[in-house]
Amino acid sequence: MNNYIVIFREPDGRTDTHTPDEIARHREHWAAWWGKWSGTENLSSGSALTLEGRLVTGDGSSISNQIHRVGTEIVGGFLLLRAESLEEATHIAASCPIFEFGGYAEVREFLKQ
Repeated sequence: MNNYIVIFREPDGRTDTHTPDEIARHREHWAAWWGKWSGTENLSSGSALTLEGRLVTGDGSSISNQIHRVGTEIVGGFLLLRAESLEEATHIAASCPIFEFGGYAEVREFLKQ
């Protein structure tokens, strides 16, 4: 088994408007998806991220109270997966609900030391 990270990028939730019902359904889909994969050897860990943070740039001395975004896109969360191949890790990531609100996933293998 190899180790992978899935980085979820999505529109900043403060700029997109969704109804309470849409948000509730989306959370239900995530809970169901998490339940499906958390009982397997494939899902190691993961989490959504808050919308607050600090950006450290330059030589490390420039610190600002913001998160990195490109336009309105932010990193919204991550998963740590174990899979036999990049194809298997991609298949797992492709089944998650991130795509419901215009997000997408980047799947990357950990560098083998």
